[in-house]
Order: sequence, then C-alpha cells, then structure tokens
Amino acid sequence: MRRHNPTHPGESIADAMREAGMSATELAAALGMERGNLYRLLRGQIAISPRTAVALEAIGWSNAEFWCRRQALYDLARYRRGFAA
Repeated sequence: MRRHNPTHPGESIADAMREAGMSATELAAALGMERGNLYRLLRGQIAISPRTAVALEAIGWSNAEFWCRRQALYDLARYRRGFAA
C-alpha cells in the first residue's frame, strides 16, 4: 500500500512568507517567536506548536486547526516510516 508522504508544514510557511514578501524577522515578530526558532521551524527541525498555529491564524494564514492537522499528518507519516524499515 502506497502511503502519502507529507512535507513538513514549515515548507508551506516558508512559501507563504515569500509570497507575502515578509522577512524572517518580520514573520518571527508577527508570530511572537524568536527568529532562530522560526528558522528551525522553516527547516522542519521543530514542530508547529498550538501557540504557533494560533499565531498563524491571527495573521490570516489559514486556521489553527489546519496547521495542527498538517503537523499531525507529518508526524504520523514519519512515525510510520520508522516501522516500515
């Protein structure tokens, strides 16, 4: 059975940031997070927290449920890949 291999939601945030013409500094400030943590999120090194999901919603980038589902699907696919090895 072929399984969907979702990308980390940080990739979508990076795309949206570019489309909006925002710098990482601007987005980090808008989300209330340190710029270093934003970079880790964009590279897929850390997960989107519920707090970050709500902050993304507050700036008009979809809703918090969307971001939490994206993160959960990514985490689940990663976990399943570990069992398939």
